[in-house]
Amino acid sequence: MLDCLCGLYSFIQHLFPEEERMGFIRQQEEKLALRLLTWRYQRMNITLPNQTELEIRASKLVEDAHLIARERGRNVMTIIKELVQDLKKK
Repeated sequence: MLDCLCGLYSFIQHLFPEEERMGFIRQQEEKLALRLLTWRYQRMNITLPNQTELEIRASKLVEDAHLIARERGRNVMTIIKELVQDLKKK
């Protein structure tokens, strides 16, 4: 699934102006983070927070991923891909 997202990211880069592209990509990153958070809560048998709180946490997760990406000189999709691989190992 993440390889598909990386391909989609490359495709979108060529179609849309940067402003539109970044808004779309950010929304997709937040949706992915929301699904990851939901999955993680369910896997740990923890009661899910309400939808608004989950969305806030997903947005924060994406923001943190962007900060890490800037510090390490890598892109967010690579970091999210590594996080998912780590989650699969557990």
